[in-house]
Amino acid sequence: MYANILVPVAVDHAPDLADVLEIARRLRAADGTITVLTVAEAIPPYMAQYLPEGQEAETRATIRAELTGALAGVGDVEIRVVTGHAGMTIVDYAERHGVDCIVMHSHRPELKDYFLGSTAARVVRHAPCAVHVVR
Repeated sequence: MYANILVPVAVDHAPDLADVLEIARRLRAADGTITVLTVAEAIPPYMAQYLPEGQEAETRATIRAELTGALAGVGDVEIRVVTGHAGMTIVDYAERHGVDCIVMHSHRPELKDYFLGSTAARVVRHAPCAVHVVR
């Protein structure tokens, strides 16, 4: 069983969260934690100058509110919203927070994924811990 499980979720929450959270709960130790993490893409500096002050913080707050709504009634998870590049940020978060298992959705690969790599593929290749990918 795992003590610290990370569940990365896309900004649009496209996949059903219930199944991935159920798997995380099955893998969690009795006193373990589950953190749901969403990574908001960073606004490039050349664009940030045209946006209102604090736009990134407002975007994170909006995403957090939507995720909290999607997880209404789910009391055994912690919600985190950070800014960065999804694949790298998930791996960095796992390293910094002592995550021992990542449970995440993957989509069916398209041709472009074989050349560029999906977020799940990046996490699987670089994570410092076990990764459980749900299809």
